[in-house]
Amino acid sequence: MSEFSQVVKSGLSTIFSGAKRVFLLLLVLGLVGGGVYFWVCNWTYSKGTRAGTLIKISHKGVVFKTYEGQLNLGGFRENASEGISGNIWEFSVWDDEVYQKLQNYEGRQVKLYYREKYKAFPWQGDTNYFIYQVEQVE
Repeated sequence: MSEFSQVVKSGLSTIFSGAKRVFLLLLVLGLVGGGVYFWVCNWTYSKGTRAGTLIKISHKGVVFKTYEGQLNLGGFRENASEGISGNIWEFSVWDDEVYQKLQNYEGRQVKLYYREKYKAFPWQGDTNYFIYQVEQVE
């Protein structure tokens, strides 16, 4: 074999081993980054309750069907772009049982227990607020 052929072969093997290293590095970085993103999206940012009149609860979505609702907290709020509007709070629901309870309480005063996620995945809901318990206020 000529010296030129040996140089070309060694050069190609060096390039392919370097490409393998870059590919493995990108794969590891992608897996670690995906894991961190998944952890952050499942992290509960805050937890609490809100009370008001349940305006709407629906099952909606094109690709991902989610349960979405609105609660009128009472009073008004002022936005620069919209002017004065009702104080409406939007939320999402994961559990079918909670969704069924909410359907029965539509138009009534309720107290909602929620967890706020830092960031929601598209299949979880349209908001970062997720209801896990509901009570009717008497």
